[in-house]
This record gives sequence, C-alpha cells and structure tokens, in this order.
Amino acid sequence: MSPKAKRFAIVIAAGALLAAAAGLAMTALRENIVFFVTPSEVTDIHLSAERIRLGGLVADGSILIDGTVAQFDVTDESATFTIRYDGALPDLFREGQGIIAEGAFRDTLFVADTVLAKHDETYMPREIKESLEEQGVWKGEATE
Repeated sequence: MSPKAKRFAIVIAAGALLAAAAGLAMTALRENIVFFVTPSEVTDIHLSAERIRLGGLVADGSILIDGTVAQFDVTDESATFTIRYDGALPDLFREGQGIIAEGAFRDTLFVADTVLAKHDETYMPREIKESLEEQGVWKGEATE
C-alpha cells in the first residue's frame, strides 16, 4: 500500500470514528435534554415532547389541593395551562409566584413530577422575565 493510500485510509477511519462518537453523544443528549418554555411558547411540538419545563406565574384563584394532589394554572398573561402535581409543594408556592414545573403534557393537562418555586421575581429565569416584559406585566428591577 502506498503512503498516499495509507493516509487516505487513516483519514477515512478517523472520520468514521468521529462520526460514531458524535452520533453517540447526540443520542445521549437527546435522552437527557429538557426544553424550557413559557405558556405562550407552548406549541404542538412541545405538547408531544416527552419532557419539558413549563415556567410562569401561578394564576390567582386557581390552586386546588386534594390530599397530596395539587392542581393549579400557570400563566404568562398571554396563555394559561393547568398543571397537576402529586407531591409536597414547595413552601414558597403561592398565587402570583413564579414557578417552574418539570413534566409532560397529557393532552392539554401538564402532569408535573417536579415543581420549583422561586424566592421572588428577582431570581426569575431570564426567559420568563423577558416574556413578561414584552407583555408589560413585569414589575421587578433586578435580573437573575
């Protein structure tokens, strides 16, 4: 085999290994990635996604608690979705509070397995803050 053919074979083999490594990395990332969306950003794609993080403000008068099962609405003033959560809610959870719920949609009901409540809007995720600013609802001064 000539030196030129050997180099060509090495380049082809290295390219195949690189493609295989990239494919494995993408497969691993796809299983662990969780998209963050606000209620107004929810699309048909997100309704069919396996897991997402849905963030917004807990709508006034929407909290219903039956034993350990809580149901409440999350809004960004443009759109609203109902969330069902079976478990202990965070101590800071209340109406008007910014929250992030992680779970999946079952039809139009969002079933969460994790609910995180923020201390106050000072620590609100940038995406929610920007969405609320666009709608003229944001009242805070600080960011993240």
